[in-house]
Amino acid sequence: MNQSINVAKFGGTSVANFEAIQNCLRVIADNEKTRVVVVSAAGGVTNLLVNLAHQANTQDVIFEHCETIKEKEYAILNRLSQPSIVKPKLDALLEELSSLALHEEINHNDALKDQLLSLGERMSSLLVAACLSEFGVKALNFDVRNVLKTDSTFGEAVPNLAQIKKQAELLLYPQLSGAVIVTQGFIGSDENGVTTTLGRGGSDFTAALLAEGLGAECCEIWTDVNGVYTTDPRITSAARPIAELSFEEAAEMATFGAKVLHPATMEPALRQNIRVFVGSSKDPKSGGTWLVKDCDDEPAFRAITRRKEQVMVTVKTPKMMYAQGFLEKVFAVIAKNKLSVDLVTTSEISVSFTLDNPANSVAEKLNYQALAELEDMCEVNVEHGFDLVTIVGNQMQSVKGLTGKVFAALDFVEVRMICFGANPHNMAFLVEDKQSSDVVRTLHDVLF
Repeated sequence: MNQSINVAKFGGTSVANFEAIQNCLRVIADNEKTRVVVVSAAGGVTNLLVNLAHQANTQDVIFEHCETIKEKEYAILNRLSQPSIVKPKLDALLEELSSLALHEEINHNDALKDQLLSLGERMSSLLVAACLSEFGVKALNFDVRNVLKTDSTFGEAVPNLAQIKKQAELLLYPQLSGAVIVTQGFIGSDENGVTTTLGRGGSDFTAALLAEGLGAECCEIWTDVNGVYTTDPRITSAARPIAELSFEEAAEMATFGAKVLHPATMEPALRQNIRVFVGSSKDPKSGGTWLVKDCDDEPAFRAITRRKEQVMVTVKTPKMMYAQGFLEKVFAVIAKNKLSVDLVTTSEISVSFTLDNPANSVAEKLNYQALAELEDMCEVNVEHGFDLVTIVGNQMQSVKGLTGKVFAALDFVEVRMICFGANPHNMAFLVEDKQSSDVVRTLHDVLF
């Protein structure tokens, strides 16, 4: 482990405008160990890029979206004391944006989509590096695609860990002594140099992968909230920050919907025992949450999370009672399509399970493929409009009276599925999306 390196990641709200970036610059300058800065696209830009990549828009709408993005980026550029230094590079990226957005294959070609989606981070890193230089810190805008190597699963690429470590040591590490490296989150490239993306929340994952590749001591995730909370503070004002989390707890929370972290962020940190800090770039002095291998205190109830846009799939065959290997066939289809199943229940003639189904995602596309294959084998029923609410904690199966307390609190709601016992860290409920906020508030009041 290199004790002199800290990797800091700043999310979209932290780099949304010139004033927000100034907060980031102070955070960077205050820690001399921060040698790598990973940035997301400026707040609001990614949503526009996703629309351009996935929606069949008219030319007028395309021009309007491109102009809105240009205005956001130029609002930062024009606050620089010497904008002419970076303006040609920014204009080249904006020209690439217009060209890709108008490409006749953009809505149907996954490689082109990733190239388009990469532009938010590429523009952001260019401008943040320029701001940092004017702030008095020598900075270098570095193309992360030269280091973060992946496979060719466009939209949700799988990192090549050996290649990332090799490229980081070869190309990134020698630059650290001379400047603070400002680079992009969320994007990478395959073995042919074609741009790929890591999926939703991939900037956190990028920071953790670079920290692992460089053997960094710490990875900081700077966002717009001062740490990880017991639940989403937008759902209930009773939510409170957590000072310390174990990697296992954080991974459970991220997997089941905590927006502050990307689920995969924990993997590199756990492999190399890299401490992770989550804090607010708006108010860095207020502290935050440390994620560590082992906590001094690991309570039975740590947090309540919610993951939206879930679908429930029930597969049924009258022959299931006598059809050995039916489950194997069902889950072979799921595995083939690289889908992740969270909740599973079975009866003699049917199996129900949940799938994550965010709009315009790789998962959504693969869901359709998997369901079509399952329909060739058996009767398939798909139900939409659900959220997954999860209680995250430690050794929950040994807590006496837990189920009675929880079920009594939820007597007002129709719980569609329950999962408990397979994992000591969680208890999960599938509920209608219109009821999920009330479920979270009620459980938080009862357990915290």
